[in-house]
Amino acid sequence: MKKKLDIPYIILFLIVSMGAVIMFIPYLWMVLSSLKGNHEILSGATNIFPQKITLEGYKTVLNDAPFIRWLINSLISSTLITLATLFTSALAGYIFAKFKFRGQKLSFILILATMMVPFQVIMIPRYLIVSDLGLINNLFALIIPNLISGFGIFLAKQFIESIPNDLIEAARIDGAGEFRTFWSLIVPQIKPALSAVGIFTFMAAWNDYLWPLIVLNDLDKMTVPLALVFFNGQHLVNYNVVMSAGVLIMIPVVIVFLVFQRQFIKGMTMTGMK
Repeated sequence: MKKKLDIPYIILFLIVSMGAVIMFIPYLWMVLSSLKGNHEILSGATNIFPQKITLEGYKTVLNDAPFIRWLINSLISSTLITLATLFTSALAGYIFAKFKFRGQKLSFILILATMMVPFQVIMIPRYLIVSDLGLINNLFALIIPNLISGFGIFLAKQFIESIPNDLIEAARIDGAGEFRTFWSLIVPQIKPALSAVGIFTFMAAWNDYLWPLIVLNDLDKMTVPLALVFFNGQHLVNYNVVMSAGVLIMIPVVIVFLVFQRQFIKGMTMTGMK
């Protein structure tokens, strides 16, 4: 027998659906505006759909700027940051979850504290360190400061704590070293958590605007979020071009989420908070 939905659940479903539609409207508006001419947008017309579909905005983005070069820069930096964060988060989470050492709680508290500090507080010290290392106008200025994530370590630790210690002891008895135990036993079981960390990290690195704006001045070293500034004129903004660039910037993030969405949802729902 099929269970009937109660009225409160129907109301909750409608509220959530309305919220989803409201959140989706800006993205739909951006996509449709990218298909309009700039004169149509500046005319103040309230039409959601374009009166005449044009791809001039996309042609300008791809032809009048090194957008492909910026896209490659963003892919390289975001991918390397994500891979490094996944490795350090899983390894540190394993150590904090399954090992006992002096200063363990204090170390973990300090790692969590880094999540509470606004970026603006550490922006100047980080810039001075990167400058002293000679990494200004270098993609490593984006990668090196983001190799470790407090959020990633926290999420991995919470997930690894649910793995029975008997499995780890059995692997040690069979002669597996600690790193082999970590790589062959722990990592396969925390893929959902790593997927969640990976998506969050990739999205944050891909959409980061302020830090690349500070450390990247060379046109060939810029990342795609900086493209939105490049296409803003001093006296006139080509809104259709900016919208087109926004759509192109959004596509890789959407693809990553669609590929890993099941693991992402599983990781967020299975991770216990202790």
